[in-house]
Amino acid sequence: MYSALGKKGVVYSSCRMPGSVPANGEATWPKDVGVIALEIYFPSQYVDQAELEQFDGVSAGKYTAGLGQARMGFCSDREDINSLCLTVVQRLMEQNGLSYDQVGRLEVGTETIIDKSKSVKTVVMQLFEESGNTDVEGIDTTNACYGGTAALFNAVNWVESSSWDGRYALVVAGDIAVYATGSARPTGGAGAIAMLIGPNAPLAFDRGLRGTHMQHAYDFYKPDMGSEYPVVDGKLSIKCYLSALDRCYAVYRNKIHAQWQREGVDRRFSLEDFGYMVFHSPYCKLVQKSLARLLLNDFLSHTSPDTETGPFSGLEAFRDVKLEDTYFDRDVEKAFMKASTEMFEQKTKASLLVSSQNGNMYTPSVYGCLASVLAQHAPQDLAGQRIGLFSYGSGFAATLYSLRVSQDATPGSGLDKLCASLFDLKARLDSRRKVSPAVFADNLQLREKTHHLAPYVPQGSVEDLFPGTWYLTRVDEKHRREYARRSLNDSDRPLEAGMVNSTTASEHIPSPVKKMPRIPASTAGPEAVTISNGDH
Repeated sequence: MYSALGKKGVVYSSCRMPGSVPANGEATWPKDVGVIALEIYFPSQYVDQAELEQFDGVSAGKYTAGLGQARMGFCSDREDINSLCLTVVQRLMEQNGLSYDQVGRLEVGTETIIDKSKSVKTVVMQLFEESGNTDVEGIDTTNACYGGTAALFNAVNWVESSSWDGRYALVVAGDIAVYATGSARPTGGAGAIAMLIGPNAPLAFDRGLRGTHMQHAYDFYKPDMGSEYPVVDGKLSIKCYLSALDRCYAVYRNKIHAQWQREGVDRRFSLEDFGYMVFHSPYCKLVQKSLARLLLNDFLSHTSPDTETGPFSGLEAFRDVKLEDTYFDRDVEKAFMKASTEMFEQKTKASLLVSSQNGNMYTPSVYGCLASVLAQHAPQDLAGQRIGLFSYGSGFAATLYSLRVSQDATPGSGLDKLCASLFDLKARLDSRRKVSPAVFADNLQLREKTHHLAPYVPQGSVEDLFPGTWYLTRVDEKHRREYARRSLNDSDRPLEAGMVNSTTASEHIPSPVKKMPRIPASTAGPEAVTISNGDH
């Protein structure tokens, strides 16, 4: 398995609990912290974007060819951010045979705020009641579409810190993205992602390789607490997104160059060094333009690019352009999109499966793209690759970072299990129910009229939800929300909120230090904990 610590790490065994400080007092952290398991949830219904073009009376291809969107998932009034997160967390736990007492941190990233005080995380704690585990750190993190990434970083930092008690961290990113009638409406979507974070992960964080950019702008924001709809400055939002990408990529490259120099490696980092590159996807066409933008960055930073052959062929005319002048330069955009066509096909196109078929999920967006890559490639093709991820949240906050895929792709390995858990992703997308644009519009109008209404009983069909989906049953006069779960067995009655019984057989594992699913057997017991010592 790939080690994020490189050759300098000193590995030793200890009878101490994972995360405890050894006798010599040196800084320690577990090895290869990252994503061990990943689950995705999206609504059971969608609207076809080509049909929506006709319904909205816009030119054919505006949403499909122009934005790169094929379908858009959406929620009825039966689903809210709490139900989305309940659903994806319980699905991840059941699918991986995990017990709730194995989780020591639960962090939620979302911008779909339904309460200004009570966190979504505390609602999800209903799932933990049967286990008796209330010792679970973490709450909600909010900054537009960046909240999920901030939650993920918090979880990774916890596992690598002296606060870690040996249990897993669980990260949930979820949102319902809806817009008022108009040009932005086809860029909506909905869904949630849950990620299990721990050591010896098949997707390990590249230590020290994060390029972050934070700046103030009113490009997209939600100042009206009585509405789900944002205020959007579309042109400014695109400029902020692309400028953040430029800055983050520059910082990332500087950090990896410094790392390579310390290791005696004398060469330049470029887009070619990413096996796959995934982006936050407001709409698919922007992602394609963003990959072209990274190629432009490589071209302008290169001291002597070859414009006769290779990816920079024929681009000599753009040698003296300035990045800050090119955000809306059609000639530059067209030239570099053409030059990056092959890279896009190889490194990024597969990541747009969920984005094109379900739309923008906000905080889960970039992780839906990661799931799409894992679902469509064999473990052997992914093994050893570096995956670049760019996360952007309006307002604005952005980070470009990378994950290293385990070298071990053998049957039964962590990587093999992770890919296998997502093999049915396309089939799940195809199993959704298509509804007409009129029904879609009616649903959004109903959500608009009943937003924060109390008391309220939802009108949407429960039978149309996927089996195992949590849904809203009522909002009482004090705005307290009650939920139930649609059974995994269609013939059963829905389960009441707080009950986590399942028709899926799963092993109850009372202590994570005795057995951690997906973590190699060498770390199964407290007597064989592997801890590495190296550079942050």
